[in-house]
Amino acid sequence: MASLNVGSLGEYLREQRRTAQLSLRQLADAAGVSNPYLSQIERGLRKPSAEVLQQVAKALRISAETLYVRAGILDAERERDEVETRAVILADPSLNERQKQVLLQIYESFRKENGTEAADAAAAGDFSDAEPSEQ
Repeated sequence: MASLNVGSLGEYLREQRRTAQLSLRQLADAAGVSNPYLSQIERGLRKPSAEVLQQVAKALRISAETLYVRAGILDAERERDEVETRAVILADPSLNERQKQVLLQIYESFRKENGTEAADAAAAGDFSDAEPSEQ
């Protein structure tokens, strides 16, 4: 079953890269991974870590959580609402990129504070630098 998820992930990454009009080499450079490794991920030959997926998502300007679900790292049912919330923030044309990232960090810090994201954050290493403040 993992290979099906990896294949689906690779196809999705290739589609997102082409939509962003990036070559494989450009995306690899932007994500800080090797060109051959990214090619293997796209072809479904490698299962990347959550950290690599986060780097690729950032380079593509898409939700890391979407990639986590496609890779089988996060449960799709449980994470749908969180992914949709993040997608709405990222899609809001009235916010600039910095504002979107700040909102996402605040959202994550509240989720961590409430204990709803503790296990996922530890496993994925997502938003590890976001700290709840002034408490």
